[in-house]
Amino acid sequence: MPSALEDKAVGVLAGAAVGDAIGGAVEGWTPEAIRERHGGWVTGIVGPWYDDWRTARPIAPYHKGDGHITDDTLMTHALVEVYDERRTHLDAYAVAESLVPKMLNGTRWVPELEADALLLQRVFLAEKWLVARLHYGHVDPREAGVGNIVNCGAAMYMAPVGIANAGDPEGAYAEALDVAGAHQSSYGREAAGVFAAAVAAAMAPGATPASAVGTALGLAKDGTRRAVEAVAEAAQDITDWEQAIPVLRKAVEPYDTVGPNYRELSMDARRPSRTKAIEELPVALGFVLVSEGDVRRAVLGGTNYGRDADSIASMAGAIAGALNGLSGVPQDWTTDIAEASKTDLLAPGRVMASVAADLQVADARRWALRSEVLEKLTR
Repeated sequence: MPSALEDKAVGVLAGAAVGDAIGGAVEGWTPEAIRERHGGWVTGIVGPWYDDWRTARPIAPYHKGDGHITDDTLMTHALVEVYDERRTHLDAYAVAESLVPKMLNGTRWVPELEADALLLQRVFLAEKWLVARLHYGHVDPREAGVGNIVNCGAAMYMAPVGIANAGDPEGAYAEALDVAGAHQSSYGREAAGVFAAAVAAAMAPGATPASAVGTALGLAKDGTRRAVEAVAEAAQDITDWEQAIPVLRKAVEPYDTVGPNYRELSMDARRPSRTKAIEELPVALGFVLVSEGDVRRAVLGGTNYGRDADSIASMAGAIAGALNGLSGVPQDWTTDIAEASKTDLLAPGRVMASVAADLQVADARRWALRSEVLEKLTR
């Protein structure tokens, strides 16, 4: 029988993957367009938006839908591999030395391309930045994220950092900020830290949606904090994800630089700012609250919200998965998505549970040595 740590770790990454796959089918569209296209709300796995997805813009050449995971999960699993190989806490240098080579060397199955391909061939421009800056530019990894567009690119794959620091949200926040520094700056980097902290908080025994979101809010800074506050307040007394969609959008809109038309960005979109936030994380936290931590409801809320639906549903699914463990993730979703994506959705969580256990032993040894030194210094 798996330990509670393993159960929750598997729940995190399975919850993230199902949110990614289900939300990916409607990424970029409005709630109204989604309902028109699918004859009502999306309630599970659906097919691609266009039958001719290979050539239809702006989706081509990716086969989104039909239970296919996207780059969110591909990057998450790659980070799990880095943790597995290094068996230590990570930093920006680990990204340069271990994650970037995984993007460049060797192929892996990419469901949306229906082929074995380099990870680099699937990721978005904000992730290609990692390769350009770290592999070709030899930039200091701690500063490589400066200049990149500010979006959810780093935050979307930070769930493993939360697992590695299970029960230590402050540690997760600090580690994610370091890791994300190689990729993002400003509120994109901040979102990575806050998301990892929420996962770490949700991993704790007895955690609730309110405790996980409250802990994350306590660590958040600047515009990210204000956006999470606004969304959390708007989510109060709402338990219907359908009702929550326009309410959460209205709450986060003042902090979102992308603007009302997702595919027609505002002039200030994705630029650094002390007062703005990415849209995805606050909204995901909102759906965790609205769903009362239920994975299915959180994922469906994030999916039908539209816009960057795969990342929103994935983050919400990860936090809700941490609260509930694997049993809280709909088994029909995990089974069908794993089969459609030809990807094991459970093994990465087991790996991260093993990594977290190793890190706990190492951390305890380090703190024992520090305590011994402080004891001698304070005699």
